[in-house]
Amino acid sequence: MVQINRLTALGVSKTRQPGYYVDGGGLLLQVSRTGTKSWIFRYTLHGKRHEMGLGACSVVDLARARALARGCRLQIAEGIDPLAARRVAATALAAENAKRMTFDECAAAYIAAHRAGWRNPKHAAQWSSTLKAYASPVIGVLPVADIDTNLVVKVLTPIWNTKTETATRLRGRVESILDWATVSKFRHGENPARWRGHLDNLLANPNKVAPVKNHPALPWREAGAFMVALRLCVGMSARALEFAILTAARSGEVRGAVWEEVDVHARLWIVPAERMKAGKEHRVPLSDAALALLNALPRRCELLFPGMKDRPLSDMSLTAVLRRLQRTDITVHGFRSTFRDWCAEAAGNAFTREVCEHALAHSLPDRVEAAYRRGDLLDKRIALMQAWADFCSNPY
Repeated sequence: MVQINRLTALGVSKTRQPGYYVDGGGLLLQVSRTGTKSWIFRYTLHGKRHEMGLGACSVVDLARARALARGCRLQIAEGIDPLAARRVAATALAAENAKRMTFDECAAAYIAAHRAGWRNPKHAAQWSSTLKAYASPVIGVLPVADIDTNLVVKVLTPIWNTKTETATRLRGRVESILDWATVSKFRHGENPARWRGHLDNLLANPNKVAPVKNHPALPWREAGAFMVALRLCVGMSARALEFAILTAARSGEVRGAVWEEVDVHARLWIVPAERMKAGKEHRVPLSDAALALLNALPRRCELLFPGMKDRPLSDMSLTAVLRRLQRTDITVHGFRSTFRDWCAEAAGNAFTREVCEHALAHSLPDRVEAAYRRGDLLDKRIALMQAWADFCSNPY
């Protein structure tokens, strides 16, 4: 019979000489040249000799080492290789840990995966800042698989009534991250951040808490008189604002416009998809007034409207023009509303709603209608933009 339990706890603690000390049943105490002590289990299976570590003596005492060795002997008796079983268990544990990704880890992975597709570099920063400020303190360190409706509501409730716009964006971002986690197999089941048919039963309608406010806009009848005053303003910012009004374009599209996008002969400004809010190329007809404005511009760099050091103008530079004109009651973006109001009230009989919406690069709300109407109604929009420019040139 093989003798086991040869060592004593006191002997183990006092042993200093490097070497192997047999306890029996395959269990050995190993003392290294540096004096560290650990447990080794030796065994033979299928004619091959194996050795596996059972842990350091500072962590695993003698009684625990004997229990581990006994477990290994039982596995061998059943034809199981203890080392192979350990590797399988370690792999399973690693896989399980991978599935226990935290919300913050999933958020970082989601942002990294989508960063390249976001046109504005500030977009990723906005995602990170809102999540860090409001979501991370509540659910950041929790496994994403454990996030439920109560936790999502706990994230949103403190700012739902006071910072409603931020809260609605936050909800959408949390929903997107949880969707990503579900597709990536880090969680399963329904998305607890879903609004329709779910959170809309638990939280107040954001439009009723904080009604959507439109950008203050110039009354369309005042467009002509305003343009007279605007054309008396000197500077690149004033010309950029004038061009934005004539083309009904967004401020960012105008400030980022380059000469390569302009086809003077075809009387078109073609804004590439990556600079459009909808991610779709937009052809803008250039009226006589818009062409005349461009022809009068100096071409000192690739930008149509360069700012200091030939860099793009800031959004505030166009707002500053309005302040110079003492028009603090309106916004730059509001001129798109001015154009749309003019379309509806003054030009409605001449141009259909679809033509006017295409001029603003809006997607049609009816998906079926949009699927059939794949063109951009350019010929009709040429006439529309010329009519708008003519109206803007009439101060009365």
